Amino acid sequence: MPEAIVALGESKRLVGRLRFEADGRRQYSQFEYAEKWLAAPDSFALSPGLPLRTGSHFSSGKEDKREALASCFADAAPDSWGRGLMTKALGGGLSEFDYLVLTDDRTRQGALRFLDEDMQPLSDLSPSIPRLVELERLRTLAQRFESDPDAAREVARDLAGIAGSLGGARPKANVEGGGHLWIAKFTSAQDTKPVERAEVATLKLGRLCGLRVAEARLELKASDSPVALIRRFDRRGNTRIPYMSARTALGIKGREPGYYTDIADVIRQISSKPTDDLKELWRRIVFTILVSNKDDHLKNHGFIYTGGNHWRLSPAFDINPSPSRHRVLETGIMQGGSFDASLDIALEAAELFDLEPTEARQQASKMAKTITANWKQALRAEGASAADIKIYAEAFEHEELEKAMRF
Repeated sequence: MPEAIVALGESKRLVGRLRFEADGRRQYSQFEYAEKWLAAPDSFALSPGLPLRTGSHFSSGKEDKREALASCFADAAPDSWGRGLMTKALGGGLSEFDYLVLTDDRTRQGALRFLDEDMQPLSDLSPSIPRLVELERLRTLAQRFESDPDAAREVARDLAGIAGSLGGARPKANVEGGGHLWIAKFTSAQDTKPVERAEVATLKLGRLCGLRVAEARLELKASDSPVALIRRFDRRGNTRIPYMSARTALGIKGREPGYYTDIADVIRQISSKPTDDLKELWRRIVFTILVSNKDDHLKNHGFIYTGGNHWRLSPAFDINPSPSRHRVLETGIMQGGSFDASLDIALEAAELFDLEPTEARQQASKMAKTITANWKQALRAEGASAADIKIYAEAFEHEELEKAMRF
């Protein structure tokens, strides 16, 4: 039975032990907190689904192998892009445990670490973390792998190490620059519009609208394949900050739908500043509607640990405008309601986020006016052409935004 010591941060503070077993098509795991961790005055539960108690916590992947690990561990494992790289680099037949523990330890999302009995990382995918000056080379490697993954095993090994546990399906890597760790997002061969330019522009629009967003900038702006850089907010210098996705915080399994009001309930339970986080989350719902973000699933919302067994809503990230007449959300606004990207539903739900109706309408109107006044220039500033702006117009000019403007 493979197993790993679970530790926290640069000091490798012992948290517990994770054991894993595979039996035919079934995979399952067992996690147990260390007695020393349970007794410590500053200990905390890794997620609501793993409460602090003695004894084992079990997870089974009988129906879905990705459920073989508790969600807080799955958050620290790679997603589609990283899994594809690891499969090519290390060979097929990797278990959920393999994907988790063999991912590069230095760039793993959050603060959890998976170590052997000598307290050394189990991962063997550890090339040096590239610098920003190497972006051109990294972009070329990503393009080579994307165009012909079967012929790029060595490329895959390099990329798998620096991709780490980053989520999503698009090509990306970790890079260092200015004393910070960044996510480099590369233009995909399948792109039909300037996705990286639009993401950076939209995050900057979010900041103009008063949202807490991840720092973002565009590199290789003059090229046909620019690179979006998103600063990692789970790092502060060499300090690793615990992180969990909203999916983990809610204990969502499989394809079970999630709702923003569910996230609000969790905020009330775990946030060190619940009123601030509730209002921030509601503003993000409205921003998502106004910029036609269709990438608002539960893994694209998260929490960072602030101490004292409390968490805060993490900065916003992965906001991608998508021009479409079919306006739906990945995460519904209210439990049991539709998934329509509807300002009316957001306003109806405002009081569940500690916002009075008048204040909510004022904030929605202010955001709509800010977006209307700035979206074209925001895209131009990231190198978007007139044709690009025309492509994205439907994402920023639509009935819901016009409705907010009239408040």
